[in-house]
Amino acid sequence: MKYVIIGNSAAAIGTVQGIREYDKEGQIVIISDEKYSTYSRPLISYWLKGAVTEENMRYRDTDFYEKNDVDTLFDTKVIKINPDKKTITIENGNEVSYDKLMVATGSKPFVPPMEGLEKVEKKFTFMTFDSAKAVKEAIFEGAKVLIVGAGLIGLKAAEALEHYGADMTVVDLADRILPSILDTEASAIMQKHIESKGVKFILGTSVKKFSEKSAVLNNGETVDFDIVILAVGVRPNTELVSEAGGKVNRGIVTDNKQAVDGLKDVYSAGDCTESFDITSGQQKILALLPNAFMQGEVAGKNMAGKETYYLNAIPMNAIGFFGLHIITAGSYDGEAFVETDGKENYKKLVTKDNELKGFILMGDVKRAGIYTSLIKQHISIDECDFELLKNKPQMMAFTRERRNEKLAGGVGNGN
Repeated sequence: MKYVIIGNSAAAIGTVQGIREYDKEGQIVIISDEKYSTYSRPLISYWLKGAVTEENMRYRDTDFYEKNDVDTLFDTKVIKINPDKKTITIENGNEVSYDKLMVATGSKPFVPPMEGLEKVEKKFTFMTFDSAKAVKEAIFEGAKVLIVGAGLIGLKAAEALEHYGADMTVVDLADRILPSILDTEASAIMQKHIESKGVKFILGTSVKKFSEKSAVLNNGETVDFDIVILAVGVRPNTELVSEAGGKVNRGIVTDNKQAVDGLKDVYSAGDCTESFDITSGQQKILALLPNAFMQGEVAGKNMAGKETYYLNAIPMNAIGFFGLHIITAGSYDGEAFVETDGKENYKKLVTKDNELKGFILMGDVKRAGIYTSLIKQHISIDECDFELLKNKPQMMAFTRERRNEKLAGGVGNGN
């Protein structure tokens, strides 16, 4: 059996481990357009500010490929999947055959058309190690930095650049920061915290026009800069699958074995795919490293002949900015219990249909796993002391039967 994996991040590594659990002999080939051994993308901001070394960024040790008998083609771009021939075409025109194919192509920065952007010499995205290296080469003490985008990527870039004494302004069309993961109240707490570190925000507007060293905003303000970081958003890399005839909505559509809809012996995992969010009942792109790994692992097992399903996916983020930590999960559609100390600790628990559907924890994020288990295991509020869980999440809030079960879900074999 010959397994080919396009990509080299969390989903790809999960796929290798899933395959090798059941097939020790088959040939595995990883093809990646990056030149590095697998690394953890969320660590690029920590590398930029000097908190971790390049060695610390490794997602697996460099001998991972040798130990798992994986052939690698780094710095190589795949340009086409040929499902009829069961080959893929790489950029030099050569074809690589496969018996089973994994598409773990991740996502790319979305840069909308903005007038005059081509005039800006020092403009960067911030999603890969190479992009972080480019920013490091350009940054200097006291540089004026304009960050377009107040989401996760833009604010992690801001956190890293504080190390260089950068004078930072963040612009976003949304009326609050981190709108994809925080509600209005939590967003305001985080914004105040980040502003205390010297970062300026201009929200509810966007860049109308760039010149070489300044940007005119739609609200009439002008922001001068030395460097621009473009962090407006991301788009899944779905083109290889759609052009080969596989089904694509916002992301690549798979079944719960991670097999691509419409393509035989082709699987997909990670940020390029959609998952079924059990808290909202909708298909969504869940761009999360643990999600990517688990999807890949499930796909790898199925590719090797072991029937396995990826179940109980939920949106979840564990992240911090300038020392203030957040853990969020699920959806916020339902009845909310909110608790705050008026400073930087904030808790929101959202229930619907007698189950916990989502939460936001900021500041004190201990025991978040209890809440996550409630969501993933569809545990009825009637089966626990929810009043106790609101204030002091602990196992004693569950019945003896529940305490004796494993309260960690996500991957199952369906048996």
